[in-house]
Amino acid sequence: MSTLVVVADVPISRGETATGPSDTGSVHAVDFRASEPKEPVFAEITSRWNGAFLWAPASASRDTITRFGDEARAVFGPIPDGDCSSDKARILPLQVDGNLVDLKPNPHKEGHPLEFEHRDATGNIVKWTTGITQCDKPSLAGSAAYCGLNSRLHRVEQGNVDWLFLCRKSSRNGEVEPTPYWQRSNPKFALYGVIGFNRLTGETAFFDGRKDRREFDWTQKLVPPGGRSYDDDKGRAAAEALYDPTFQVECSACHDNKSAYVITPSIQQARVGFLDRSDPNAIAFSLGNLLPKTPRSRSTPFRVIGSGYTGTYRISLERASTVSDPTGNCTQCHTLTTQVTGQRFAADAVAKAPTIIRPTRSQFLRLKAEQRKLREINAHRTIWATRTGAGKIHPWMVPVEGNSLSTAVPEINTSDWSALSNCLWGAGGAECNYKPLYTPCPIPGASEQGDISEPVDFSIKVLPVPLANLQTDRVLRLGWKYLNSYGGVPQRDDVRFNVVVKSVEIPNTGAAPFDRDYPGRDEADDRNFAVIAGEVGTSGEAMFIRNVSFLGHSRFTEPKPSTELRAFQVDLPARCNRRYLVRVMPKRFCFDQTVLVYGRKDYVQHADISCPELKSP
Repeated sequence: MSTLVVVADVPISRGETATGPSDTGSVHAVDFRASEPKEPVFAEITSRWNGAFLWAPASASRDTITRFGDEARAVFGPIPDGDCSSDKARILPLQVDGNLVDLKPNPHKEGHPLEFEHRDATGNIVKWTTGITQCDKPSLAGSAAYCGLNSRLHRVEQGNVDWLFLCRKSSRNGEVEPTPYWQRSNPKFALYGVIGFNRLTGETAFFDGRKDRREFDWTQKLVPPGGRSYDDDKGRAAAEALYDPTFQVECSACHDNKSAYVITPSIQQARVGFLDRSDPNAIAFSLGNLLPKTPRSRSTPFRVIGSGYTGTYRISLERASTVSDPTGNCTQCHTLTTQVTGQRFAADAVAKAPTIIRPTRSQFLRLKAEQRKLREINAHRTIWATRTGAGKIHPWMVPVEGNSLSTAVPEINTSDWSALSNCLWGAGGAECNYKPLYTPCPIPGASEQGDISEPVDFSIKVLPVPLANLQTDRVLRLGWKYLNSYGGVPQRDDVRFNVVVKSVEIPNTGAAPFDRDYPGRDEADDRNFAVIAGEVGTSGEAMFIRNVSFLGHSRFTEPKPSTELRAFQVDLPARCNRRYLVRVMPKRFCFDQTVLVYGRKDYVQHADISCPELKSP
């Protein structure tokens, strides 16, 4: 417990004036009339003095997308524009029968019709075809073209935060045709997705382009949700027209392996679907290590940000679990879940149909639907991809040896797969060692949850009001310092402070207060806040000032990046010959269904304001 006592009268410090609170530390002269009700007057004065710095993050708009963008900036810092035309954006290759395929005018035919050019790893043209119905590594997404080509992926790294922008060409029927749309030079695309991910904290956010919009254009930079700042009116309006406010696609069902991305063969990473990274095909056709490894265990923090998204998928987020493979084959290196990574990606990886030993009717129907989807995917896979011998790429994972796909390495057997699949469909028992996939919103200062940020340097100053005729006798100035360092984001802005204060008579003995005398933790809880003026109100027997931000961070402005402690200050009207008991409570805005979590530690202090000239004779 942090306590500090100040006994007035204390002279005003050099440089402090009584003209109004500001970044430099001045105060207002206020007419605090004794005949007026105490609580409304206290609230009005406190709100007037401090109101610029009393505000909740991401509270500027009720629009679903704008609020979502503001929440994301408060956690991840600035969001870059979506730019799939960047020199750093990568084209997702398409591989057919071990060759690279692109859509080009065929110079060998009259009129140069668009056809599919097939080149081998050395760049030689192998053949031309008029259609593509199968490919070596079809998409597992289920909502995009199976053998789409010339989509683009852009990765932007900002400190500990990764931003991934996927501009995916696709079609409503899932097939590819020799039309200009599919050419590399055509900037039109059908599906736009954005993922933000903090590699330290596991926090992730998903944004999707609108589903009632048939085309996007990557020659135009795509504005982030919420615009680039609170005052970017033009960008905020553009974002509301760009992003899907219904969250039609449940991105977290696939991107659920405690990382920003799930590596499957269709993304063409060098380490998946090739015998080794020195394979000529891997060098010629893959994206190399565009998406780096981020080793993450079952206990690694992982949390979805965005109140609109998490509200839509609350139940599935609560039910999602990680699984331990009871046979010891597949979860020593990988995080598998009871969502799509387990039920679809794992099944495709081992080339086995998902199964449940004793399914319920609901499980049976979902299982049949998934088996049907996997058959559709497999029907779009070339025979070449499943052939035996050197270069085999399907199945694309095997027990123990992982990505070593030669025929010398045995595949998972039917019995072991049945036991694992049963767990992945949530039908197992203790042998599956189920654990919640998503971890809770981190409590401020809870080091066991990875947040070591704590408020420090608490102080109280008692400043006189220099005009003798005022009934506000003194100004009680509270101060402390704090840096929200969770996740290593210099602009992180998801923590505020609540301040609750009680005024009592100074005991004749002047004895220090007991712990029970201070406002309780429950009185600093927003659920007990009763508003009077702005962000000032009451809670039980205490006055309540909520959502205190740091000095200089006025309402709906972007925080300047900092790695140094930030200064916090609250000025309160105070009367002579009274004791003021104060509790300061840090709280985190979770931007999910948890809403808020509060610090566990007690930060309390008191001040006795003794003014002898005002005592009765």
